[in-house]
Amino acid sequence: MRILLVYPSYPDTFWSFRHALRFISKKACFPPLGLLTVASMLPADWEKRVVDMNVTTLRDEDVSWADYVFISAMVVQDKSARDVVARCNQIGTKVVAGGPLFTMAEERLPGVSHFVLGEAEVTLPRFLRDLAEGCAKPEYECHERPTLDATPVPMWSLVDTKHYATLNIQYSRGCPFDCEFCDITLLNGRQPRTKSREQLERELDALHAIGWHGSVFIVDDNFIGNKKKLKEEILPAIARWSNERGYPFSFYTEASINLADDEELMHLMVEAGFNRVFIGIETPNEESLVECNKLQNKGRDLAASVRKIQNHGFEVQGGFIVGFDSDPVSIFRSQINFIEKTGIVTAMVGLLNAPRGTRLYQRLKKEDRLVADMSGDNTDCSLNFVPKMNRRALIDGYKHILSTIYAPKEYYRRISTFLKEYKPPKLRIMNAFHFYHIPAFFRVMWVLGIIDRGRTHFWHLLISTLFRRPRLLAISFNLAVFGLHFRKIAEKVAASPAGADPSTDTVV
Repeated sequence: MRILLVYPSYPDTFWSFRHALRFISKKACFPPLGLLTVASMLPADWEKRVVDMNVTTLRDEDVSWADYVFISAMVVQDKSARDVVARCNQIGTKVVAGGPLFTMAEERLPGVSHFVLGEAEVTLPRFLRDLAEGCAKPEYECHERPTLDATPVPMWSLVDTKHYATLNIQYSRGCPFDCEFCDITLLNGRQPRTKSREQLERELDALHAIGWHGSVFIVDDNFIGNKKKLKEEILPAIARWSNERGYPFSFYTEASINLADDEELMHLMVEAGFNRVFIGIETPNEESLVECNKLQNKGRDLAASVRKIQNHGFEVQGGFIVGFDSDPVSIFRSQINFIEKTGIVTAMVGLLNAPRGTRLYQRLKKEDRLVADMSGDNTDCSLNFVPKMNRRALIDGYKHILSTIYAPKEYYRRISTFLKEYKPPKLRIMNAFHFYHIPAFFRVMWVLGIIDRGRTHFWHLLISTLFRRPRLLAISFNLAVFGLHFRKIAEKVAASPAGADPSTDTVV
């Protein structure tokens, strides 16, 4: 059996880092971890190939070669996924589809021969058994939450890792919290399920064996969902593994704000080689936090929590949302002030949308406020519901946030604010984008130091860092380059005509 595993392309989004990757001659941030894991679950004697459309072109001969095309995608990849299915149908190759896009869809996409939905550890073996017996069904779905004991090491031999800025692994699934707008608990549940120490070490060994050196993203929904196991077993094991090999990797992950409450946990993470963490902060407005059930953020000094995490050696990347029913008209200035005050350089601000099946989706449906499916890109100025705030005012305010925080002066000043709070250990790889190598260094200096309109602020950052905290020069370069990408995204948002659409300009 010949299997082609296809990962559809992403549009140019906040997290694509497309405009930054060109400096280091990389094509994508991450490889398709889910498909590589599925590949390891398929029979060993089957021929397998991977086409990641974010790094290479899907050719008709690739599709013709295969007996089946396996496709997995996120919601934001919907258009590309539909194109892939259509091409497979035209050529006559059967399609097997899975992943969040297909699992959460209300209607099944025509042209797919078999849907293998939910967690592959449960549904894929059923499909493979029936396929071998010649009686494969159109759909396999389960709502079980399997342990991760049987999850194999991804098949890294199927991709060329030189195309990627960062490699990725998964340690756990699920999040103990239940935010109204989040679909994580629908997909992976509220009880965090984890891999064993031995499994995690095997995955690290696999990355090390292919010669990887650099950043590794642990893609968990909430890495600190099971603090006890992390502190007693996992983090000490990662620290030992890293120390024995001279710290070949730096790690980053996603966590909840209550990380700031556990100094021992932060210390152990830094000792293991973690230097970045993405945190869903969402909003400084307390009423909006209550509305969306973000109780872990409620009743705390969010700015102080961010600074504490930075002080322990992490770059805090933050997620922010505007569009809650409880948001006042002052929310746009409040968000700007919070981001600037805390020095959160990578601030992903999005418009609220309701993913299908979430409690937010159900509430808005009951209130007859849903108007469309979400695009999956919460920076494209689309809304899939009628907001309480005047729609045009909401989108214009959102555009104002992005155009302000990613203007060169404000952005470079925020880097300086962050660097004052950031206290990393002395011996660590700072992160995945290695701008200390010569070609990238000169590209950065030419584009940001000569061509870019923010060049004055770039040189000020560079010189002040060189004299005051030279050890942080590499991360200053990295963040400066990220800023170029973020400005491109902000400019695209500013040019979006969505704010002029009065069709849902209704207050309910």
